[in-house]
Amino acid sequence: MNDAVQKRSKINWTNLVTICSAAILIGVEVIGIGLATGWALAALFGFSKTVEAALMSVFALGAAYFTWSFVRNAAKIEPIVERG
Repeated sequence: MNDAVQKRSKINWTNLVTICSAAILIGVEVIGIGLATGWALAALFGFSKTVEAALMSVFALGAAYFTWSFVRNAAKIEPIVERG
């Protein structure tokens, strides 16, 4: 049989828990910073509530992308699935 068919995947639970814990910690902090930045800039420049919500959304989405990028890179360093 082919070697790829015979190899079984196994989840490394230690790495999975580590990555999930770090993602929660970093994600909450970074998204909170993004929301606070949008709120602070809107208050500083006297923007309306609509512009404030838009700024908060833009910064929160940027923070969410940063968190996703962190999780992808962490999974490369600490593999979740072990083959073999």
